Amino acid sequence: MTITRNRRVAIGAVTTLLAVSLTACTGSEPGGGGGGGGEGATAEEIEAALEEGGSMTYWTWTPQAEKQIEAFEAAYPNVDVTLVDTVGAGEGNTKLQNAIAANKGVPDVVQIEYQSILQFQLPGQLADLTEYGFAELESLYTPSTWGAVSQNDGIWGLPQDSGPMAFFYNQEVFDEVGVEVPTTWDEYIEVARAIKEDDPDRCLANDTGDPGFATSMIWQAGGTPFQTDGDQVTIDLTDEGTTRWAEMYQPLIDDDLLCQVPGWSDEWYQFLGDGTIASVALGAWMPGVLEDGVPDGKGKWRVAPMPTYDGTPTNAENGGSTESIPEAAENKLLAAGFLKWLNSSDESIQVFMETGGFPATVEHLESEEFLGHESEYFGGQKINEVLGGGAADVNEGWQYLPWQSYANSTFADTVGQAYLDKSPLLDGLADWQEENVTYGTGQGFTVNGG
Repeated sequence: MTITRNRRVAIGAVTTLLAVSLTACTGSEPGGGGGGGGEGATAEEIEAALEEGGSMTYWTWTPQAEKQIEAFEAAYPNVDVTLVDTVGAGEGNTKLQNAIAANKGVPDVVQIEYQSILQFQLPGQLADLTEYGFAELESLYTPSTWGAVSQNDGIWGLPQDSGPMAFFYNQEVFDEVGVEVPTTWDEYIEVARAIKEDDPDRCLANDTGDPGFATSMIWQAGGTPFQTDGDQVTIDLTDEGTTRWAEMYQPLIDDDLLCQVPGWSDEWYQFLGDGTIASVALGAWMPGVLEDGVPDGKGKWRVAPMPTYDGTPTNAENGGSTESIPEAAENKLLAAGFLKWLNSSDESIQVFMETGGFPATVEHLESEEFLGHESEYFGGQKINEVLGGGAADVNEGWQYLPWQSYANSTFADTVGQAYLDKSPLLDGLADWQEENVTYGTGQGFTVNGG
């Protein structure tokens, strides 16, 4: 199995159309835990199951999986783990939904993006890991990633990685134009103007209407437009943080300061390499994307904290995923042992980090080895000092919609229109809200439209 990091991330950004119905598949009550029907085990029972052994399946798209499984099977030689490459997040969601619906071939452990947890949890399709003693692991992880997996009175996975946002920029371009790294969004817009005035074919950034980027930017602005409590969902895309982002971002659209190039396209990689696009604001996994996909940028790129609205450090996540145990898994004891080892043992996390993974565990994010790493691609910069600091500044309280994949698929026809005709983002957000209220209501949720 070979999955390059840029391919993995790009595919993970692809939207999948999956309906989430409160009565789907399991017949659980809305918002129910799906917590194993009285199952569960102590740490001693889980360890005994690992020593006894057996077979299990693990679905993932991470490139580190093979080496992690090798290390696990060396520690527990009686356990045989079958690895299934799901290629990317969208494909993985579809495959998992189909397996659950057919009640056949459901994996024992599966990788799921944070934004998709509720999609599977609310219908009762994920096992509640509280019953396996996983609540005691909370202190190992950053608050934002633990918050993503612990919702609705249960624990639905263990964080694998995190994606605190950072500002990645081409130092060579900045020097040519004579601009400084922006620390506020007002300065960001000034830099965008200066770069465009210096060369009309060059832009500070690109954006054609990316829902994942937009929601992360709303998060960073302090917005909490989506709130879910069981089958009760509130959508308020007029809240203070969402409005703050929309009003800040509108001039970039109105004044043609953004390159109209889709992210993850061949042209995008080319423009990042030749300096046509001078920066990206994305998750902490971006160094691996640049190293793999933009080799001509070696030595030119640097990383800085995200610009903010008032100079106070504040951040959001962009991307990231967990591993979960489906409620229909056949080997939950083995799955619990494997999952705990996979995302909390030092041995596994070291393997994950060695090949570009950005951890969610506080100990590793704060380690001297991690923080002291000097990146050759980034001109010797200790990039993890910036990226790790960004993880500590992530705003708490963010939630995704239970049908976030569907919501993302409607972004282009609502908010995305502003990028095409320079109409107000706030109008597009109102249309997006209306679309999601209608959809969520049709799926059996009680939706309050703000």
